[in-house]
Amino acid sequence: MEKQKGKAIVEIFGETYTLRGDDDPETIVRVAAFIDKRMKQIARSNSRLSPTRIAVLAALNLAEEYLRLEKDYQELMEMINDEKCK
Repeated sequence: MEKQKGKAIVEIFGETYTLRGDDDPETIVRVAAFIDKRMKQIARSNSRLSPTRIAVLAALNLAEEYLRLEKDYQELMEMINDEKCK
């Protein structure tokens, strides 16, 4: 059975986008709101940046957070596996 794709119209940093994805529309809206919030935070602290630079900084911030969480997850999984081997 094929997973039905979701579609949502969202606003990110003043621009409207029609997004389609494998997730339900509510998840798509939640992700877009998360990106919008991050971009607005960066814009507030760096008022002279262009929207493109704000988007790149938001992407870099989110990628850094993701990689840190991925590392933490891997360390946690190693700890769990070590405990199972005892």
